Amino acid sequence: MKKLDYIDGLKGIGALMVYLCHFVFAFYYAAYTLLPEHVNTKSGSEIFIGKTPLNFFYNGNGAVCLFLVFSGFVLCLTYFQTRDRGRLKSGALKRYFRLMPVILAVNVLIFILMYFGFYQNAETAVLTKSVPWFQGFNQFEPGILSMLYESLLGCFVRGSNDYNGVLWTIPYLFWGALVVYLAAFLVGENPLRYIAYGVMILAALKTDIYFVGIFLGFVLCDFFSTQERLVRLYRRFRLIPLLVFLLGFYLTSYPSIGTELPGTIYGVLPAAYTVIYHIAGAFLLTAGVLGCDWLQWFFSRKPFLYLGKISYSLYLLHFPIIATFSCWFFLKFQGSIGYGLTVGADFVLTTALVLTLSSLSSRYLEPLGARFWKRGGKA
Repeated sequence: MKKLDYIDGLKGIGALMVYLCHFVFAFYYAAYTLLPEHVNTKSGSEIFIGKTPLNFFYNGNGAVCLFLVFSGFVLCLTYFQTRDRGRLKSGALKRYFRLMPVILAVNVLIFILMYFGFYQNAETAVLTKSVPWFQGFNQFEPGILSMLYESLLGCFVRGSNDYNGVLWTIPYLFWGALVVYLAAFLVGENPLRYIAYGVMILAALKTDIYFVGIFLGFVLCDFFSTQERLVRLYRRFRLIPLLVFLLGFYLTSYPSIGTELPGTIYGVLPAAYTVIYHIAGAFLLTAGVLGCDWLQWFFSRKPFLYLGKISYSLYLLHFPIIATFSCWFFLKFQGSIGYGLTVGADFVLTTALVLTLSSLSSRYLEPLGARFWKRGGKA
C-alpha cells in the first residue's frame, strides 16, 4: 500500500497556516482588514503584505479550505488502493473516536484556563487594535456541563465552538467524512460514480459550501488512485501541473477580507466569491502537487511531515495558547521593549510552546480514540 507522505506534509502546512492566521490577526490585525486604523507598524507594512500573495501563509479561510481538501483526500486513500470495503466501514465507525478525545482534552484545558482567569485576549486586543476580532473570545463564565456538551456532541452536530473557536470546522470533518465513506461504499466501483460525485458537490454548494472542500479532496483521491492512464498523461506534461499549482496558490491567497483590490494582482477578480476562490485554489493546488514529482519531493521533507503528524493537535491547541500565554507575554513586555520586538519574541516562544504541546498531544492523546475503540470492540 503506497503512502503519500507529501499529502501529510500539505496537511501540516494547512494547520500551520491556521495558527499563523490567528497570531497575525491578534497582533497585526491590519494584515487582515487592510485598514490604516488597525496598523501597528510605522510603515504600514501589514497592509502591503495583506495585498500580496504573502498573505497565503496566514490566510485563515484559505487554510481551512486546504485542510478540508487534504483531509478529504486521505479519507478513502487506502480503500482506492486496496478495494477493501471493510476499511470504509471501519473508518466511519471510528471517525467520532478519532476526533473526540483531543477535542475533549483541549476543552478541559480551556475550561481550567478560563476558570482561573488566564485568558487575557480582551485586554490585549485593546492594545493591538484587534478589538473587533480578538476581544470577544471566551468572555463568559465557564461551566462543566456546557464544556462537556460542546466537546462530546455540540461541536459534531452544530459546530458549537464557544470554548474553542476552531471547532466550527468539526461538522465538515465528521459528517463530510461519513458522506464520503458512504459514497465510496455505494458507488466506489461504479463506472458512472463521477456523476454521483457531481451531485454531492452541487448539493453542498446549495447547502454549505465548505463541504465541497471535503468532497473535492475525495474526488481527487479517486481520480489519482484509479485513472492511471489519464494521470500518466497529466504528469507527462510537467508544465501543466506546475501551472495548476501556481493558479491554486494564487486563488488560495486571495485576501480573506473579501474586498475589492484594484491595483493588485487580485484586482481582476470580483470580491464576492472569496470562499469559492479558496476552495477552487485548494483543489488546484492539491492537483498540482499530485502531478509534479519535485513538488511531491519538497512537501515530503521532514519538517513538513512533522507538521503533518501533529496537524490535528496543532489545529486544536494553538488558539488557547495564543489567548493565554501569548497575551500574558505581550502585556508584560510590550511597554518596556517595544511593540515589534515583543511580538517577535512572543511569536518564537509561542511557536515553540504550540509545537511542543501538539507533539505531546499527538503522541499521547490522539491514540486514545483507537485504544478506546479496540477495547469496546473486544467487549
